Amino acid sequence: MAELPKLLFTGSRFRVMEYCQGSAQGGPGLTRQIIVHPGAVVILPLLAGDRVCLIRNFRVSVGQDLIELPAGTIEPPEPPAQTAIRELREETGYTAEHWRELPGFFMSPGILNERMHLFVAEGLTAGETAREAGEEIDNLIVPWAEAVAMAERGEIEDAKSLAGILLWDRLRRSIPST
Repeated sequence: MAELPKLLFTGSRFRVMEYCQGSAQGGPGLTRQIIVHPGAVVILPLLAGDRVCLIRNFRVSVGQDLIELPAGTIEPPEPPAQTAIRELREETGYTAEHWRELPGFFMSPGILNERMHLFVAEGLTAGETAREAGEEIDNLIVPWAEAVAMAERGEIEDAKSLAGILLWDRLRRSIPST
C-alpha cells in the first residue's frame, strides 16, 4: 500500500510535502520532498518602438538585484490570465490592451511543481504601481535587441526571464502582432 504524502511545512506561498516514490523494479521506494506551489505568471511587457519593460528586483534568496521580467504567484482560484493583469499593474504600473499566452513551463521539476504561465502584454498604458510593502523593484525599459543581448551576456540570470525572452525572440517573427 502506497504511503500518503506527508505535510512537512506550510508557508505563505507554498507547502513542502514528502512523497514515497515506488520502484519499478520492486525494490524500496525513494522518499522525495516536493515544494507544492500554486503556479505563477511571467509577463513580457512590450512597448512601442520595439522596447520591453524589464524590472530590477532585489531578491533576498540570492542577496542581490536581478534583472527580470515582471512575474507573480497565482492566488487561487484566480486564473493565470487575471494574475498576469494584476501583476503587470502592481509591479510596473502598466496596463495592457492586448494579451497573448505563450507555452508555459516548469521552473525546477526535480523539487518543485510550480508551473509558469508566460504572457505577452502589448498596447501598454503607463500608470501607478501597487508594489507590496518591502518590494524593491525599479522599471528598466530597454530596446528588445538589448534585452536579448543582456540574456546572451549573462546579465539576466533569472530562469523565467531567460525562458520568456529567448522563446519570444524566436517566436515573434512568425506570430502576427496585434
